Amino acid sequence: MPKYLIFPLACLMFAYVLWHNESFLIHPQAPVWKHYQPFKWWLLAHGLAGACGLLIAPLQLSDQLRLRYAKLHRVMGRIYVAAVFVAGPLGIYIKYFGERMGDSRTFTMAAVAHGGFWMLTTSIALAFILKGKVQQHRQWMTRSVLVGPGVFLGVRAMEGVTGWDKLGPAVDEACVWFCIAFAILLADVVIQWQELSRYRARTTKVQTAAR
Repeated sequence: MPKYLIFPLACLMFAYVLWHNESFLIHPQAPVWKHYQPFKWWLLAHGLAGACGLLIAPLQLSDQLRLRYAKLHRVMGRIYVAAVFVAGPLGIYIKYFGERMGDSRTFTMAAVAHGGFWMLTTSIALAFILKGKVQQHRQWMTRSVLVGPGVFLGVRAMEGVTGWDKLGPAVDEACVWFCIAFAILLADVVIQWQELSRYRARTTKVQTAAR
């Protein structure tokens, strides 16, 4: 059940963030372009990789897609892993680069935590599937998706809806830390719910067979 609640919510958040935060992409004269100018090429690579990861992530959690199109699932999985290991380090570097323009070192550390957790959870998911451990792979992919794209959308949606995005970098940093912690907790809630659902399904099946 949590998955069916999270998907619609993620779609709403994606649409809101695209409109509220990323609309400058179609406005070449937007003032924010001047801020991005010093690291625009790093940002382009980071953005393209991050967009791939963001779009592929929910598809990788789809049971129907995985069962019906196993080969496509594996191909998209490889693309997702590549996207993570491009977007993650570049996101950290861009935030470190931002220190030259006044960003704080603590904000860089928040970016290190976000990118680091995203790469770590994805690496563990990859290691499990290479060993043929599908259940553990799915659990760590859930963590990867929520810690990576989930935090990206969560921070921007929360700040936009509340108006906190106008309160300065300190609030931005606090929101990043909050969303990282919440994403880790939410991932485990989803995983435990799925395990409970499977246990109930097995129990029902055994009881039905016994009758």
